[in-house]
Amino acid sequence: MEKPESEKKSAVSDVGAWAMNVISSVGIIMANKQLMSSSGFGFGFATTLTGFHFAVTALVGMVSNASGLSASKHVPLWELLWFSIVANISIAAMNFSLMLNSVGFYQISKLSMIPVVCVLEWILHSKHYCKEVKASVMVVVIGVGICTVTDVKVNAKGFICACTAVFSTSLQQISIGSLQKKYSVGSFELLSKTAPIQAISLLIFGPFVDYFLSGKFISTYKMTYGAIFCILLSCALAVFCNISQYLCIGRFSATSFQVLGHMKTVCVLTLGWLLFDSEMTFKNIAGMAIAIVGMVIYSWAVDLEKQRNAKLTPHGKNSMTEDEIKLLKEGVEHIDLKDVELGDTKP
Repeated sequence: MEKPESEKKSAVSDVGAWAMNVISSVGIIMANKQLMSSSGFGFGFATTLTGFHFAVTALVGMVSNASGLSASKHVPLWELLWFSIVANISIAAMNFSLMLNSVGFYQISKLSMIPVVCVLEWILHSKHYCKEVKASVMVVVIGVGICTVTDVKVNAKGFICACTAVFSTSLQQISIGSLQKKYSVGSFELLSKTAPIQAISLLIFGPFVDYFLSGKFISTYKMTYGAIFCILLSCALAVFCNISQYLCIGRFSATSFQVLGHMKTVCVLTLGWLLFDSEMTFKNIAGMAIAIVGMVIYSWAVDLEKQRNAKLTPHGKNSMTEDEIKLLKEGVEHIDLKDVELGDTKP
């Protein structure tokens, strides 16, 4: 049976959103690697750089709203502030976790976001997952773990930062979807509201966080044309990365974003081997293959779960809607058109 035209368009939009997220995310990682590595431009101010990202994103949002390209809907300020605080804690905690922990434990903490997101969605939104989805998530976690986790060293401060990073990042990603649904706002509309708050706070506090991490203030860094170009490229890619993140989570779920998002890990490892002469071992290749298989199984499992839910959903809602339409039509027929035009009804 051929799919309706609307479903085909939706599928194309879904693929487009994922493609934008993967391409922009991988691109920004490559740009940042050149910008921040000692062999590149040595710009070691990650938190402040994130502030630049959100500042450019906020500017794009303001221009879009001013030109009428996007509409602005009301979202309470306290919701935006709460979300921005959680998001900024996520950014800072991730940076501290990377500094205090070994790369291996940092990767494990990132992998743990998938089950944490699942648990939080179950607690906050009573969301349940079928056994096929759970199994596919485990396959992805194992595959990415094999190809990324190396040495694993744990310390108390690093463990606390990692837990904070995992919890705040998971909560932030779930909140993106729930805020969009709660206030019926689009992904870009929500981003254009939160980006200015995050930009201001990160540009104020970011340099101090970076000083604690690197022992240097950004004012001591000697800018070059190459570094400026990489910063501008990173900011431009960040706009697409931020938009696509909100778009993907709004269209799917935080869990799907985490699972399929590990395709970026596979792409980064592959491009690192091709462009930066990074080592590619059999362990890396095997892990990537397992992760990709897990992602394919996850996509199939989610589709299977949707089909099951569609079969279980009663058709009473559609018939009720038809009855409501019929009643409305009958009601309209009994109203005097003159009274409607005058804006008043006769007793």
